[in-house]
Amino acid sequence: MNLRRCSGKSLRVAGRKADFMNTLCIIPARYASTRLPGKPLADIAGKPMIVRVYQQAAKAKRITDVIAAVDDKRVYDAVVNNGGKAMMTAKNHPTGTDRLAEVAAAHPEAELIINVQGDEPLIEPAIIDALARAFDEDPDLQMATVKSPILDKAEIDNPNNVKVVTDKKDYALYFSRSVLPFFRENTGVKVYKHIGIYAYKRDFLLRYAKMEPTDLERTESLEQLRALENGYRIKVIETDFHFVGVDTPEDLELVNIEYEKRLNGHKA
Repeated sequence: MNLRRCSGKSLRVAGRKADFMNTLCIIPARYASTRLPGKPLADIAGKPMIVRVYQQAAKAKRITDVIAAVDDKRVYDAVVNNGGKAMMTAKNHPTGTDRLAEVAAAHPEAELIINVQGDEPLIEPAIIDALARAFDEDPDLQMATVKSPILDKAEIDNPNNVKVVTDKKDYALYFSRSVLPFFRENTGVKVYKHIGIYAYKRDFLLRYAKMEPTDLERTESLEQLRALENGYRIKVIETDFHFVGVDTPEDLELVNIEYEKRLNGHKA
């Protein structure tokens, strides 16, 4: 499948196979940011960050369409003026899931929703495709996400890095900000960082967004625990890809350096 530019300045995937689910990639982008004000519009090699994220997501072969879920007209204009699609959403959503669900509710044609964070301008399109494929392999699956090995002890100990443990079939057992698992003895088990890209069946996402927050979710401040506490299984895809989310000016500088390398090598 090849990307083509369609009328109305939207990017779509041409020639989507009929046996693939209609898959909508939604990129929530909130303008306000404590550590990096106006983050979606931060410049990355000459383009706003939200545009870089959008363009990376649009390269995925299993995506039917991409929409940025925004809460500010400036971000909306940045997406549309660079050939993308955006939808204005409520400013007062308590969580990113609620913003995601608002867009999903407006698109009943979508069967699968993939949530790519608006601060991941280096997102690898192949990971988006891998998440979509997980639903081919398990028709009853409702939700999937991603993990990546952590080797550095300081990163393992950092509560900002959410850890995940899975069963032998790669379904999540638990997510935590604590070190997980606790090493009473060294058995060679890897520690995995949870990466905040999700895929949901659309109908499940709409139900999930209406569920009451749960005790463990509030304790850890991790929304995905709501699904586990309500008895739903979450498939976890493993990748070695190194994610660089942009939360600080230092992160932004690192991402700009990487994009300059890609542009100089004609890879972006």
